[in-house]
Amino acid sequence: MSEIKYEIIKKMGVLSKSASGWTKEINLISWNEEDAKYDLREWSSDRKKRGKGVSLSKEELLALKELLNRVEL
Repeated sequence: MSEIKYEIIKKMGVLSKSASGWTKEINLISWNEEDAKYDLREWSSDRKKRGKGVSLSKEELLALKELLNRVEL
């Protein structure tokens, strides 16, 4: 299995932190030297492990933002 390379271009923010120290974050990340995308996933405190997540283009993030603005909480 080939190694997955990533570079965090911009840390956007932490949404939550679990008792085990993992954080759920949204960041701008370049995966395998491709164009950077907005990425939502959990990370271990040392950043050596990561959970499954979702990567969004700028257009997808803007569409999500628009949808969330219409959600009544």
